[in-house]
Amino acid sequence: MQERAKETRRSLLEAAAQLFAEQGYAATSVNDMSARSGRTSGAVYFHYAGKEGIAVAVVQDRFATWSQLAARYADEAVPPVERLVALSYDIARALAEDPVTRAGARLWAERATINAPLPDPFALWTAAATRLLAQARLAGHLYAHIRPARTARTLVRAFFGLCALTEALEGTAVVTDRLTDWWQLTLPSLRPHPARAQDPPADR
Repeated sequence: MQERAKETRRSLLEAAAQLFAEQGYAATSVNDMSARSGRTSGAVYFHYAGKEGIAVAVVQDRFATWSQLAARYADEAVPPVERLVALSYDIARALAEDPVTRAGARLWAERATINAPLPDPFALWTAAATRLLAQARLAGHLYAHIRPARTARTLVRAFFGLCALTEALEGTAVVTDRLTDWWQLTLPSLRPHPARAQDPPADR
């Protein structure tokens, strides 16, 4: 029964995420979720306490936790700045391609229309960036004047703004190209080292 309940919750969440990503929160109904998932409307209210509850769950599932990416930035065999860059590409791809992540981003943008508090989707990403920058500074890989917490906050906000504007103006297909442009501009302001093979590739 427990596995069946987990399967039901997952199918409802994924169906709701697809709808939220496609048409937004206001235009999505519980009946839409029921039809898309093949489950009853009662299942939505039982497992998620309605539309607001499933919206919170969608944001929490991928957009606010990044649990599936935690191993990437914890691998100490890779230099911390390179881990930060790699993590940003993983997140950019998720924002462009993964329905649950895309839905979380759209729901956050539409949070004023949702009658429930949404989790802060930037807290863990900012904390991860702060940790990596602190490790890099301790190892002498950053300029001495770089302050990890302030820099992480700025990088995270600039990164998400870049992804959102690129998608709006050019579409998701070029997000990683624009991210490469951004890192090629940003990295020299963070560290004195010349570009290496692990850095974002130069334009071909």
